[in-house]
Amino acid sequence: MRTPLFRGLMRSLIVPAAAALAVLTAGAPGAHAATDLSQVAEALRDGPVYVDPAASDQLSSADAEALADKIEDADKPVFVAVLPADQPTGNLLLNLRTETGITGLYGVRVGDRFDAAADASVMSRQSVDNLVASVQSAGDPKAQLNDFVDSALRNVRGTAPASWSDGGGAGVDVSGLIAVGAVVLAGGAGAYALVRRNRRRHETEQRAALEKLRVVVDEDITAFGEELDRLDFHPAEPGADDAMRADYERALDSYDQAKRLMDSARRPEDVKAVTQALDDGRFSLTQLAARREHQPLPERRPPCFFDPRHGPSVADETWTPPGGTSREVPVCAADRTRLSEGRDPVIREVDTEQGRRPYWEAGPAYGPWAGGYFGGGLLPGLLVGTLLGSMMATPSYAADYGAGYGYGGYEGGDVSGADFDSGDFGGFDGGGGFGGGDFGGGGDFGGGF
Repeated sequence: MRTPLFRGLMRSLIVPAAAALAVLTAGAPGAHAATDLSQVAEALRDGPVYVDPAASDQLSSADAEALADKIEDADKPVFVAVLPADQPTGNLLLNLRTETGITGLYGVRVGDRFDAAADASVMSRQSVDNLVASVQSAGDPKAQLNDFVDSALRNVRGTAPASWSDGGGAGVDVSGLIAVGAVVLAGGAGAYALVRRNRRRHETEQRAALEKLRVVVDEDITAFGEELDRLDFHPAEPGADDAMRADYERALDSYDQAKRLMDSARRPEDVKAVTQALDDGRFSLTQLAARREHQPLPERRPPCFFDPRHGPSVADETWTPPGGTSREVPVCAADRTRLSEGRDPVIREVDTEQGRRPYWEAGPAYGPWAGGYFGGGLLPGLLVGTLLGSMMATPSYAADYGAGYGYGGYEGGDVSGADFDSGDFGGFDGGGGFGGGDFGGGGDFGGGF
């Protein structure tokens, strides 16, 4: 099994060798042949960053190693390849994804051009478009690739492939181990300590974020419990039927599930399941109320945007936040009345370093909490122009605190070989290469790679 330390040591030996090869071939016009994508794919199965020897002037070995460490520490399926300017670009990203066989987000720089694409389960096409557009103005390769990775790690779903830890099943050269033995003895302890320190820092940040969320979620659980206590329904009361009793039972089960899930939560992203359970419970109570009043059953709608504790929304209304633009948001009956009368809605506020603020101004730490209530890509559109919304440029929220938020049960980082839907991978449409003049569209490959 290849540990992060082993991979770091191998990088320290391999990347300088690649750079030396680039020096040898740089002075020979036409000496560089197109890079075999199978070689790039093999490298990416072992680690997240590949720099072609003929493109080593784009990204130094130290910068490539730092970029790879950043991705590995975040445990996200993000792949970066840096290739020479004469690399053929027709279907490049799709072919690389096929060769690598791992679900993820792929960013490739060829000469001074950059594009990216992703499997739909990792990041939507529009999100990839936005991500690529946001880094196009960075002319410096190091700055561009770091900007790409930083943004990607905040939004991409899933986890890194296991092959980054176990070497992708490839054998380990014993002579290579002997060659690096002295390096291990000399610097291994320090490198291992650095890896452990980075992991401890990440774990500390996650615990702090979870505790911040716990306060808000506990308030939600308590509010739903009080709502159940106030309910004047008994399963044995006259007029109660099986459907009513089923609604009531589901509401109670959702309450118990929310408490159980919160007790077992270990990471901020675990909170999403808790708020999903609370949303399910409140909808069951809405159904129960409709049955008791002999009214049509309500459609399933998202909770009130202003405060999910208000229960399911009844309509979408136009609302303009202070200093912002108008948007349609789902609102409960009470807030709908307030808006129609020109009054302010009752907004959920949370603690921040600047005091009590609306949850959408509290930053990405509250993403998993909000993501459980507003799934399926709804919330980013509602939050355009807000602090939390700026961290949610994709419908991929709740995968990690301060990152995106995943829905659809994606586990991420899986090795799926070439047997995947190319239509999902960035929506490839079979279009040309990246010399078509509209490169940078990111993810559709029609005018990009």
